[in-house]
Amino acid sequence: MRPTRLPKFSLKRQYTAPASTSYASQHPPDSWTNVPPSILAKKDQNLYLNPSHPIGILRSLIHSSLSSYTSIPAPSPIVSTYKNFDELGFPPDHPGRSVKDSYYLNQNTMLRTHTSAHEVDTFRMGHDRWILTADVYRRDEIDYSHYPVFHQMEGADVVARENVSDYGPRTEKLERELSKENVLIEDTTRIGKDNDYQPEHDPKEVDLAVAHLKATINTMFLGMLREPLQKTGEKLQIRWIDAFFPFTSPSYEVEILYKGKWMEMLGSGIIKQHTLNQAGMSHKMGWAFGLGLERIAMLLFNIPDIRLFWSQDERFLSQFQAGRINEFKPYSKYPTCYKDTSFWAPTSFHENDFCEIVRELCGDLVESVTLIDNFLHPKTKRTGLCYRINYRSMDRNLTNEEVNVIHARVVQALEKQMALEMR
Repeated sequence: MRPTRLPKFSLKRQYTAPASTSYASQHPPDSWTNVPPSILAKKDQNLYLNPSHPIGILRSLIHSSLSSYTSIPAPSPIVSTYKNFDELGFPPDHPGRSVKDSYYLNQNTMLRTHTSAHEVDTFRMGHDRWILTADVYRRDEIDYSHYPVFHQMEGADVVARENVSDYGPRTEKLERELSKENVLIEDTTRIGKDNDYQPEHDPKEVDLAVAHLKATINTMFLGMLREPLQKTGEKLQIRWIDAFFPFTSPSYEVEILYKGKWMEMLGSGIIKQHTLNQAGMSHKMGWAFGLGLERIAMLLFNIPDIRLFWSQDERFLSQFQAGRINEFKPYSKYPTCYKDTSFWAPTSFHENDFCEIVRELCGDLVESVTLIDNFLHPKTKRTGLCYRINYRSMDRNLTNEEVNVIHARVVQALEKQMALEMR
């Protein structure tokens, strides 16, 4: 068995762009630059456009349920920090702006952290009813449900203020169709102090828009889940909950009862008027929703590890067909091999930096990174941490000898790039 070939990596705020690209020439690196080559390599894989991939299947099912909405092609994930944050009203001190949490090509350019980076432009182009799906990027922990690249879907429906009453008959039509289905909807939400109307809006207009939002989302989930629920004999149960989101008010979360558990599915609400004003649409109002495709796909397809979405193994890919939701059948479960890494942490330590080195050196051979000990020395007041790195390939068996070589390189990189003192 050949040992795994591992990439070289430096945590310095510079990246080595692939030879076939000109990222560095187009976006000159500076002290903010922190995008490693492995992340840039995923930029054009477009899993959501593959009709036979779980992400693409789910996207297509949602589009079928919302067929009257325009599908907006995803722009490049490389956006300005203005588009990603400032245009949407993010405060200057918002934690999402940190280089610890987001990927920057330089101080003014980054990989989008959400599809909302394109919301103002989409409205500005004149689209009133639309859906946009795209890959988004965030520095994150390593475990079965987190990955630095994932997929979001965002949808919106706005009307001119003088035409808000048009929501009424559209809502009635959807509700008539829902009444014929085996659907139970629980909704105890209340617009009030903690989830209020925006001062620019007429409450009566908002009530019409909220009713249409809820009827549309309920219909969307019915279309998406009809087949899997028919297989289990379950009734579709939907629960609406008051929530808070920076882009909407009032805001709501939606949960679905699936296999006996309530699962959070999406966030939604009435679009902040600031967003529409930025797009030159101050005369309009409406609603929007956003959801993470991986979270829902893991649930519906029974996929246990988010890394599998990026697998090229035919034993994974061959299990799925366009337009069908079927449960993933594990083809192997190779044993885990864990290594504990103990060190004195400098005051500048951040877990996302630690995970970035592990991920860049090991790729998808690491299943999880978990903090198992946090120790404060009583005399020196130094902080000692111990992380357990679980190595497990999804496609083959890793020998202990192979993992020892990999882990030695990880420790060496941690010492050099993060100034960690091993203990």
